[in-house]
Amino acid sequence: MNIQTLLVEDNINLATTIATYLKLEGIECDFAPNGEAGLNLALNNNYQTILLDINLPKLNGFEVCEALRNQGVDTPVLMLTARDALADKLNGFDVGTDDYLVKPFEMEELAARIKSLSHRRSAQAKKLFLADIEVDLQSKTVCRGGKLIDVTPTGWTILVELMRKSPDIVKRDALEWAIWQNDVPDTDLLKVHMYRLRQQLDKPFDKTLIHTVPNHGFVMRELNV
Repeated sequence: MNIQTLLVEDNINLATTIATYLKLEGIECDFAPNGEAGLNLALNNNYQTILLDINLPKLNGFEVCEALRNQGVDTPVLMLTARDALADKLNGFDVGTDDYLVKPFEMEELAARIKSLSHRRSAQAKKLFLADIEVDLQSKTVCRGGKLIDVTPTGWTILVELMRKSPDIVKRDALEWAIWQNDVPDTDLLKVHMYRLRQQLDKPFDKTLIHTVPNHGFVMRELNV
């Protein structure tokens, strides 16, 4: 399958050149000529990567990236810019970019970076959303239906892992690794922690979001599995 990418670039000639080359590499581009249009497309479509120029009309690249992360968008962002100053790069990483490419660049390198980024989700999102659950990764707070829920540290680790991977299944051993790394206990403590998390996040509400997938693991989805 082709990689679906959003290109936000106000230089139409450069955008056309990039999109034409990337198509030859199996990378399909949607295009936005300004930050406002780019933000709207990114919030309303599913992309595997976002190519984001910094010097954009209406909203600059920093503002777009920060807005995406505040909305829980975890699509990897590659910033394209003529700026090579360290302060600008640090600012980009502060607002949630995943990679940085300084103009002029080689198209082969651009394609290689896109392909690498497309295989993962960004860890730069500041919030995660699913149904009526909101997880704030900075303040480490969890709300469902507007109600603050005080989860345990282990429950937090499980919840973040499940929400980052949603709607995909997370295998049991992957959850155990996220919690205990190489020190997984002999007893089935994961079952205990999952039960406690479900009691807090699902039991008081009408819709069940945490599901067990027999012989596979666990998943967070709005529909029952």
